[in-house]
Amino acid sequence: MIKVNIENEYSRLKIVILGIASNLGDPPTESDAYDPRSLYHIKNNSYPIEDDLLREVDSFYNKLIKHNVEVIRPTNINNCNQIFARDLGFVISNLFFLSNIVPNRNDELKGIDDILKNLDVGVIKLPEFMHIEGGDVIVHNDKVFIGTYSDIDYSNLITARTNNSSIDYLKKMITDKEIIPIDLKKSNTDIYKNTLHLDCCFQTIANDKAIICPDGFKSKKDVDFLINYFGESNVFVANPEETFQLTSNVLVVSPDLIISNVKFNRLNSWLENKGVLVEEVDYSNVSKMSGLFRCSTLPLKRE
Repeated sequence: MIKVNIENEYSRLKIVILGIASNLGDPPTESDAYDPRSLYHIKNNSYPIEDDLLREVDSFYNKLIKHNVEVIRPTNINNCNQIFARDLGFVISNLFFLSNIVPNRNDELKGIDDILKNLDVGVIKLPEFMHIEGGDVIVHNDKVFIGTYSDIDYSNLITARTNNSSIDYLKKMITDKEIIPIDLKKSNTDIYKNTLHLDCCFQTIANDKAIICPDGFKSKKDVDFLINYFGESNVFVANPEETFQLTSNVLVVSPDLIISNVKFNRLNSWLENKGVLVEEVDYSNVSKMSGLFRCSTLPLKRE
């Protein structure tokens, strides 16, 4: 049995589900795309090919193995993009929640069926009207930050993945943590005006450190709150280009070890100056589909 436990994003990572990049099927057409970044690359004939994605995900896998993380892979499903395991569920303390994801992605859930049967806890399935994806959930000890979108046009936006109903439910379920909703920018078509999930613009990387991409937030008030909470000297504040590159989407293996994109020069130097060992992986092709390292992983247990 797999013992699940997640209290934050940075304690030593012990067991993780890592997505797979094989048998993706034909590249999506414009009408298949359910996020503007993929749409942008489909239109520009720069959508990634499977061989490049396989190479990048394998390179990430090798870094995790190198640092003694137990890596579990989903069951392969033909003609299905299974790279972004993060959104399929999330662990808060010793509870595993199965996400209600966008309908286009339901097949991905079958890929983790066998893994879920081996957890030491029952799986909590949220009611259908509660939409939530794991990329919007950031656990930080006594707090849980949740990315959401609360405007009235929520149902028109396929990029709006987490609604207020799910936040209200989690507040009732998890009474020992403060649930903090954070509104994100959303657009179905404009790559510069859409933040797909909270971890595309914010991530905690230690008890007192975080990466923040201000351009991804709907309200400056939330940005100011987070910078004040962690302290200005402890926050890497991304510029617009770094926000566009999804610079917050690293994977923290432990407080002194982070897997990051080889192209995140300024962030990687900042981390090294803080005493963090940075393992660099080229993830440029995966990033064309709106996610990087955190999006590809679903942690089940941290120390």
